[in-house]
Amino acid sequence: MADVRGSCDDVRDNVKKYYGSRLGSSCDLQTSATSCSLPRRPLPRSVRDALSLVHPEVTKRFFGCGLPFPAKLAGCRVLDLGSGSGRDCYAFSKLVGPSGRVTGVDMTEELIAASRQYIEYHQKKFGYEEPNVTFVQGYMEKLGEAGIPRDSVDVVLSNCVVCLCPDKRAVLQQAHDVLKEGGELYFSDMYASEVVPHHMKEDPVLWGEGMGGCLFWKDLVPLARSAGFSAPRLVSASRIEIYSGELKAKAGDVSFASGTYRLFKLPKGPVSSQVTVTYRGTVEDFPDQLDFDSSHCFKTDEAAAVSGETAAILRASRFSTDFKIEESDQPESDSTGQCCHLDPFLLADSLGSSVRQCSKINK
Repeated sequence: MADVRGSCDDVRDNVKKYYGSRLGSSCDLQTSATSCSLPRRPLPRSVRDALSLVHPEVTKRFFGCGLPFPAKLAGCRVLDLGSGSGRDCYAFSKLVGPSGRVTGVDMTEELIAASRQYIEYHQKKFGYEEPNVTFVQGYMEKLGEAGIPRDSVDVVLSNCVVCLCPDKRAVLQQAHDVLKEGGELYFSDMYASEVVPHHMKEDPVLWGEGMGGCLFWKDLVPLARSAGFSAPRLVSASRIEIYSGELKAKAGDVSFASGTYRLFKLPKGPVSSQVTVTYRGTVEDFPDQLDFDSSHCFKTDEAAAVSGETAAILRASRFSTDFKIEESDQPESDSTGQCCHLDPFLLADSLGSSVRQCSKINK
């Protein structure tokens, strides 16, 4: 166990140095990992507006790989794992509104200090009487030590940091523990097309770029289940390009993709095998249809047959008032259990999404 802890500490120290002092901006990265996972449809105006209001200096040091902005965040208590410069936290601050609360957790002292400098700026920018954002230095694998109580958070969000953590099982378990029943983990991360070989895991630059610590995408399903979550739901994806010829040679045949998934903390107990759900059109920005994931698009006032776990998610989550749910004997049309619907590489190819530049600082 001492060797394992030592290895984890070494990885953390390397990542702290890489993001705390080595990288000045997202364009210093050597892959297109800072390019967004492309959504199936344009981002809602509320998200675009929130991102546009974030201070430019905060955006400059953003190192995420996706767009983890789920619908219906107003009034929520949100936790951002690996908050970095605070870009997503400040956008979430606008989206949750003055009655919501956002906490960012990051282990890098330099980034926490930098993000705290802009709390008052965004409070005034959004017209809030009090700030609704807090930044805490701590580890994703030890949220209790960082002061995050169990069963206290509505939504846990994360943008391309799980791949930087050597103990992904601990990250998912901690996220599950701090979520309320019905809560959601909605996160973007880098994934590998196969199990990353040992020599890549030992390379500090590959770790810093997210490649060395990438999870083989198929391993996410059992990992999520072991932590107590529902089956993962793939939302969006894009291929990741490697700019550096040296890193490309080290990666060999391993390909990389950015994928955004959503996992839910469901109540314990049996679920119905088949149900019919009807979206009421009540979620802000989605009056006509709600794209729940890459396999489920619910059109307003149109009944859809889904499996029991999907119904359990809709019943237990913050979306419970937005759907009419009825028991049904219709044939099951929910296909999220099939791996082909969880593969970020297949979805990226179907969307034609391989982004070449640091889109975070250009938009």
